[in-house]
Amino acid sequence: MKKLSFVDKYLTLWIFLAMAVGIALGALFPSLPSQMELVSYGQTNLALALGLILMMYPPLARVDYAKLPGVFRNLKVLGLSVVLNWILGPLLMFGLAALFLQGKPDLMSGLILIGLARCIAMVLVWNHLADGSPEYGAGLVALNSLFQIVAYAPLAFLFLTYLPETFGLPSFQVDITMGEIALSVAIYLGIPFLAGFLSRMVLVSRKGLVWYEESFLPAIGPITLIALLFTIVLMFSLKGKQILTLPLDVVQVSIPLMLYFICMFFLAFFAGRLLKARYPENAALSFTAAGNNFELAIAVAISVFGLNSGQAFAAVLGPLIEVPALVLLVQVSRWMHRRLYPNENGTAPA
Repeated sequence: MKKLSFVDKYLTLWIFLAMAVGIALGALFPSLPSQMELVSYGQTNLALALGLILMMYPPLARVDYAKLPGVFRNLKVLGLSVVLNWILGPLLMFGLAALFLQGKPDLMSGLILIGLARCIAMVLVWNHLADGSPEYGAGLVALNSLFQIVAYAPLAFLFLTYLPETFGLPSFQVDITMGEIALSVAIYLGIPFLAGFLSRMVLVSRKGLVWYEESFLPAIGPITLIALLFTIVLMFSLKGKQILTLPLDVVQVSIPLMLYFICMFFLAFFAGRLLKARYPENAALSFTAAGNNFELAIAVAISVFGLNSGQAFAAVLGPLIEVPALVLLVQVSRWMHRRLYPNENGTAPA
């Protein structure tokens, strides 16, 4: 039975402490967001990008890239992932946003932008923490990245312009190019993907597989948690003042977001069970469906509607709600591993 380390056992506590530190920093130093703009390039905050890249590097270094073709041969899991991510996910977020925020069209459209941006980054961390398959996680994220480049702009028109007009809701025009989406994918997925691939290829050939798996991977493992906590502190510090001054808006956005993350996770998990997916593959499928590419949603909201818009505020709240929600779902996933997969190679976490 796999024993959790002291750090992993109290992961939720560390993350909530990081959130509290971030909010406190944002409230105590209101000039922090403008200072952080000095380390930004376009809509990309370099400090945040560095934290995300470092956070994803260890999980991607753990991937056995020789096994990736096997992921793409499992057409049932791939097909289910596409349906969950690119049909059910956007529809569910549209429905929840319209139900809870139709009186606040700027916040509603910000939520819809989050629902359209399928996860290509932090899902690898949640999948790793839940003992999901690194190969399936990487494969499904790669599939999402390809769909995102070609599908995000048309879906933005469908869900922000056409469907709202059809249902008598406020609509918006969104002008976003495939090039801008491809840049987001290249930064937040391409760099750590390449670093993980080169690490495995070069170090295994020079030092051997045993050294790589028993010495190198454990040595870089803590980078994920350190970078995750750094990223959370940074994200919450940039919006700490707004969170404290607009508590009602935070609550109104938080409710549909929490429902979205929970519904998507359980829909994916039990659909995977029906397909008889093993736990590692099912965990990767579920977290891929539940997570979102908040970097892209924030970039689109800021570039189209402006930094101080309600859309940008809702988009920024996305990861602030997603982080604690997905952390709790990691614990739920581990619990279901023990209860629903008790005899699966004896690997259920203790």
